[in-house]
Amino acid sequence: MQCVRKVTEDLYWVGGNDRRLELFENIHPISRGVSYNSYLLLDEKTVLFDTVDWSVGRQFFENIEYVLNGRSLDYLVINHMEPDHGAAIEEILLRYPEVVVISTEKAYMIMNQFNFPVNDNAITVKEGDTMCFGKHTVTFVAAPMVHWPEAMVTFDITNGVLFAADAFGSFGSLDGKLFNDEVNFDRDWIDDARRYYTNIVGKYGPQVQRLLKKASTIDIKIICPLHGPVWRNDLGYFLDKYDKWSRYEPEEKGVIIAYASMYGNTENAANVLATRLVEKGIKNVVVYDVSKTHVSQLISETFRLSHLVLASVTYNLGIFPVMHNFLMDMKALNLQKRTVAVIENGSWAPQAGSKITDLLDEMKEMTVLNEHVSVLSSLNETTSDEMDVLVDSIIESMRD
Repeated sequence: MQCVRKVTEDLYWVGGNDRRLELFENIHPISRGVSYNSYLLLDEKTVLFDTVDWSVGRQFFENIEYVLNGRSLDYLVINHMEPDHGAAIEEILLRYPEVVVISTEKAYMIMNQFNFPVNDNAITVKEGDTMCFGKHTVTFVAAPMVHWPEAMVTFDITNGVLFAADAFGSFGSLDGKLFNDEVNFDRDWIDDARRYYTNIVGKYGPQVQRLLKKASTIDIKIICPLHGPVWRNDLGYFLDKYDKWSRYEPEEKGVIIAYASMYGNTENAANVLATRLVEKGIKNVVVYDVSKTHVSQLISETFRLSHLVLASVTYNLGIFPVMHNFLMDMKALNLQKRTVAVIENGSWAPQAGSKITDLLDEMKEMTVLNEHVSVLSSLNETTSDEMDVLVDSIIESMRD
């Protein structure tokens, strides 16, 4: 049976929710599932904006058939070709052989790579092109590398709806609540939205900034992303988050302490540091074991907070492997503009600290505090005093 929501008078959400998927892109845990959003416009012409992952294909086609109510499908607009949105393209073409596909030149290249049999009626559009479907006129806006090279967004000039592709999306199934004002976003969704952005789009901050500048020139009233809630009010809240994330500015002053410990001694150092920070008034402190915390969560928290402490045991005269992986993800996702402190541990030749610092030096605008702690097996009175110096240095840097 159909499961649809009306977005505007003549625009319908026809997507689906996947709660069975364990890993998004086979890497990021999604305990709350994910939605695949697609939108169907009923005008003089019928227009489908993007498709869905095949996991929700059955629901998707029931929804389309119900909303069309016997009408043909005239156009299919493909804003983003990634398979979690493009997987159902071939089936659309088979079920509606007269449909005209609208997309970018690069998107067609990728469709061909996936062997999707796009018909000869396909229309190639570029930045600034417009199309009229009756009452509704849309314009197409290039959004390359947000986060694939073929991406575009489509703006409905008539009603102010922005079909935003993978921008402004979030992990999490919709659970019947389609709109941002039907949920407590700041309580229940912001962490998934941040984790989605930072791990999927985070590398491409400059490209997102360019898209935000384009968005500021048009009168957007509703944002329809391909994952997560539709935004129909308080747009400034989410636009501000995207602006901060894409400029790599922290949302909050606070400290994430990420530690890699084998036998509990480096963990103890992390706990001591956290306790002393809180005792001195820095209460926005979170502590994570990098061996048990998925790196996507670590990346999200590192984007959120202004200060980062990396505490690692030395392993094979280097950085503990999971801590090294975290650093590699930080570098790959272009993290920058953070203040970082380093704690190392080693029983005979502590090396992790210097190697961590070397990697941080390869990242942009990372401030590494001169004060660091080098633990020999476990904390003692000397390193306890050094910890106090580090605490004071972190606090002083937060006053800047």
